[in-house]
Amino acid sequence: MGSLPAKVLGTVIAKSERGATAIEYGIMVALIAAVTVATVTVLGNNLSGLLLRIAAQL
Repeated sequence: MGSLPAKVLGTVIAKSERGATAIEYGIMVALIAAVTVATVTVLGNNLSGLLLRIAAQL
């Protein structure tokens, strides 16, 4: 009987940690997506400029 409160508390903490973990993973995925979009945008602009300079020299 004495371990019932400990089991209930452990279950509540485990659910709380799972929710926190899901939020942390969501934030990480959002940051990775933002960095990826920024990188592709910058590289795309640089590549576009390079190709335009090459085309002008031809």
